[in-house]
Amino acid sequence: MSGTALAQILGYALSPIISRLFSPSDFGVFGSFYAIVNIIAAGLTLDYGLAIVLPREKNDAANLFALSCLSTLIISAGCLIVTLLSPGLIKNLIKAPGSWVLVLFIIAIFVSGINQTFQAWSVRVKAFKQTSASQVIRSLSTNGTQVGLGYLKGGATALILTSILGDILASANLAAVVLRDFRMMRESIHWGRMKQLAKEYRDFPIYSASMSVVNTLSLGLPIILLTRFYGIAVAGAYAFGSKIIQAPMGLIQRPLRQVLYQKACETHNEGGRLLTLYLKFTIGLFAVALLPSLVIMIWGPQLFMWIFGTQWHLAGVFTQSLILWFMFMFCNLPADLCTRIARMQRTMAIFDVALLAVRTAALYLGGKYLSAVHTVLLFSIVGAGMNAIYIVIIGFALKKRESETTWRGILNAIKEGQ
Repeated sequence: MSGTALAQILGYALSPIISRLFSPSDFGVFGSFYAIVNIIAAGLTLDYGLAIVLPREKNDAANLFALSCLSTLIISAGCLIVTLLSPGLIKNLIKAPGSWVLVLFIIAIFVSGINQTFQAWSVRVKAFKQTSASQVIRSLSTNGTQVGLGYLKGGATALILTSILGDILASANLAAVVLRDFRMMRESIHWGRMKQLAKEYRDFPIYSASMSVVNTLSLGLPIILLTRFYGIAVAGAYAFGSKIIQAPMGLIQRPLRQVLYQKACETHNEGGRLLTLYLKFTIGLFAVALLPSLVIMIWGPQLFMWIFGTQWHLAGVFTQSLILWFMFMFCNLPADLCTRIARMQRTMAIFDVALLAVRTAALYLGGKYLSAVHTVLLFSIVGAGMNAIYIVIIGFALKKRESETTWRGILNAIKEGQ
C-alpha cells in the first residue's frame, strides 16, 4: 500500500494543475476513449490471468500465463481488423475528430492485456514491491507528461497518449519479474497442457471474463450515454469527477485486491473459512469509507471549485451523488474476489446482467426525462442498491457453502483476528 499511496499522492498533487490545463471536453474524449478500451480490456485475457494464482503447481500457472498472453494477442489482432474495416465506428463512439485515435486505440488495448497478465504473475510470486513500484512509475510518467503536454495545449490527445505511456512503463517494470521466472518456466509450457488447463478453467472465460465485460460495459455506459443526451462537456465533468473519487479508492483497493486475492486463495486451498475473511474485510472497508463519503456528500462542489477550478463545479455536483454508489462498490471487493475463488461465477453472471439492465434503464430514462444531475443521482442510487444486494447474496452463499460454520463462531473469529 505504501507504494500505491505514493503514486496516488503524486497524482493528487498534480491534479489541480492538470485540471486547469485541460477542458471538460478534453476529459470527455479521454473518458469516452477509455470507456471503450476498458470494455474490451475486461475480456482480453479471457480471465486466465486471474486463474494464474489458483494452481498449486507453478508449471500449471506458467501455462495459464501463456494462455493469457495468447488470448491478448488474438483479441488485439481482431480489434485491429475491425478498426481497419470500420474506422468510422470507433471514431464515432469516442467522439474524436482525428484518425490518430485509431492507432492509440489498438496500442492501449494490447498494453492493457499485457499489463493484466504481468500483474497476475507478480501476485502469484508475491512480488508486491514490484507491483507497488509499477504504480509509482505509472503515476509519475502519466501525470508528469500530462503537465508538460498540457502547457503545450495537447488537448485530449495528450491525455490519452500519456495514459498509454504510463501503462507501458508500468508493464516494463513488471517484465523484470516475469523474465526472471520465464527462464525457469519456459520448458514447462506445452500446447497440450495449455489446452487441458483451458478446459479445466473454462468457467473463467465463460462466466468471469464475459461478466467482467458486462460489468465494465455498465461502468462505461454513463460516459457514453451522457455524451449522447447532454454533450461531451457534461460527460467530461462526469469522467473527471469519477476519476478523482476513484483515485483514493484505488489507494486501498489495488494493493488490497492483490494481497487479499492471494491470501483468500491460500485459505481456500488449505480448507480454511472464506466467510470469516470475507466479513472482516467487508466491515473494515465500510468503516474506512464512511467519513470521506460524508465529507464529499456535504462539500463536494465547493471542494472541486476550490481545488480544481470553477470550470469543474458540475463535476463536484456529480460527486455528491456518485459517492453513495462508489462507497458500496468500494466495499464489494471481498465479494468479487470470493465469488471467483469459490467458483460461484454463475451467481456473479446473473447479478452482472441484472446490474447492466437496471443501470441502462436508469441512464436512458434519466436522459429522456431528467436533467444531467438527476440522471447521475438516479444512476448512483441504483448502483448502490445493487451492490448492497450483491454483498449480502455472496455472504449468505459463503455461509451455505461452509454449512458447519455458525454466525456466532464467525463473529468470535473476527474478534480474535483469525
